[in-house]
Amino acid sequence: MTPQELERKVRRLDNDVQSIYELLSTISFTQTRHGGRLDELDRRFDAVDQRFDAVDQRFDGIDQRLDGIDQRLDGIDQRLDSHDKRFDGIDGRFDAMDGKLDEVLTLLRER
Repeated sequence: MTPQELERKVRRLDNDVQSIYELLSTISFTQTRHGGRLDELDRRFDAVDQRFDAVDQRFDGIDQRLDGIDQRLDGIDQRLDSHDKRFDGIDGRFDAMDGKLDEVLTLLRER
């Protein structure tokens, strides 16, 4: 290889090395930007997580209130069942009284 060819090859390699450094510099800059963006997204996700935690706590409170309402409704349901039984008994008594009244009216008409 002649000295000129060798010099040309060295310059070409030097240009290639410089191009590689420029590419690495661009890649490094892009990675730095991406890292900053990822940090920003991380902070935003943390804020969203905190909001979800607050919503979760509110739902827990609502669940507890609904459980209390459910228990109260169960108590009301039991009371209504007992009222139904009492009304069934009263209804039976009225039926018996109605039958007796019919007998009395029949006896009075026969006289």
